[in-house]
Amino acid sequence: MGFTISKKFADAATSKSGKGGAYLNPSKLADGGSVKFHIVSDEPLEFWEVWGESADGQLKPFRFVEDPTPEDIEAELGDFSRRMNRDGNGVEPAKPAMAFTVFNLETETIQLCQFSQKLLIAELTSIVQDEDTSDLTQFDLKLSRQGLMLDTKYSLRPVPTKAGTHKKGLAALAAAEADGYDITRLLSGGNPFSAE
Repeated sequence: MGFTISKKFADAATSKSGKGGAYLNPSKLADGGSVKFHIVSDEPLEFWEVWGESADGQLKPFRFVEDPTPEDIEAELGDFSRRMNRDGNGVEPAKPAMAFTVFNLETETIQLCQFSQKLLIAELTSIVQDEDTSDLTQFDLKLSRQGLMLDTKYSLRPVPTKAGTHKKGLAALAAAEADGYDITRLLSGGNPFSAE
């Protein structure tokens, strides 16, 4: 038999869904890519995020449950300094962000999804405030990306869920929690998927 690559592997390796790993990150979606997921969190984890940079250029997020003061930020950064804004004429501000647990419909795995993009936060807020789509047990979400760098445009749309998706997602969440998953570890810089 000749050299063959399984369809499952080929699909995963060439996917534009950005589905890799335990995190579903909108900025990791390829240009033209999309991913469907089902929210299994009861509520989002809301916080403010500041990026720090070490002397050797390593980036690290710092998260705060309240909008932090400059003094709060400096106290938390330690050996890191605040990342400069794109123009290089000041530091980046603390940005509101949210994280929630999702069931990725393509991989059928639990992932942590974080939105720090204003447009995505606004679209999700609009979806959950609309009486036609507010019951997220009845809807999946399709996240899409067009463009690159500063020309990136995201969209988030509700799509009807298939029968059994919510139940399957909750079962996967229960299994992840039994293995130690805790989204709140994100706030202290820990790994939500491991207590270690």
